[in-house]
Amino acid sequence: MDRKQELRRRMLDRLRQLSAAEKQAYDRQIAAYLYQWPQWQEAQVIAITVARGTEVDTVPIIERAWQEGKTIGVPKCNPMTKTMTFRRIASFAQLEKAYAGLLEPIEEQTTVIDRGEFDLIIVPGVCFTKTGYRIGYGGGYYDRYLPGVAAATAALAYSFQVVEDIPVEDHDVPVEFMITDRGVIHCGR
Repeated sequence: MDRKQELRRRMLDRLRQLSAAEKQAYDRQIAAYLYQWPQWQEAQVIAITVARGTEVDTVPIIERAWQEGKTIGVPKCNPMTKTMTFRRIASFAQLEKAYAGLLEPIEEQTTVIDRGEFDLIIVPGVCFTKTGYRIGYGGGYYDRYLPGVAAATAALAYSFQVVEDIPVEDHDVPVEFMITDRGVIHCGR
């Protein structure tokens, strides 16, 4: 097993060990830091996934964005080309279970948001470095999507997901910020 796969496996094991109460407390703290963050407050169009399992819960974050009048784009993956588009959703009823068990927009009920329209893209991952590099879920979708985007990029992460070092490849695209249960980290680029 290569080092990236091993780090991914170990971190997913660690995430599964969080109790429901610990996870909820961390999720609330991360959301509180996110809502205070100027980039969130100024963003009008936000790209974000609907979290599942061990990820920071994004459902209340999406609901808060709608309450604040923000536009939300959720990714629709194409497993054949390993690419994705983001589609505007105004309700969770516009989602269906799709690729890899992810909740994705129903195409007939949603419209594409062009990548140039986003102010903020929230990027999922399993573990991260302080410089913004990440190990995702292995599909490479975000590393294909992010080059050339003007939007700010950020990850939501539990502080223990921030590690000293991960293997970095030429095509890896780091995020600019991480919002953790201990505050916002500016990764700098």
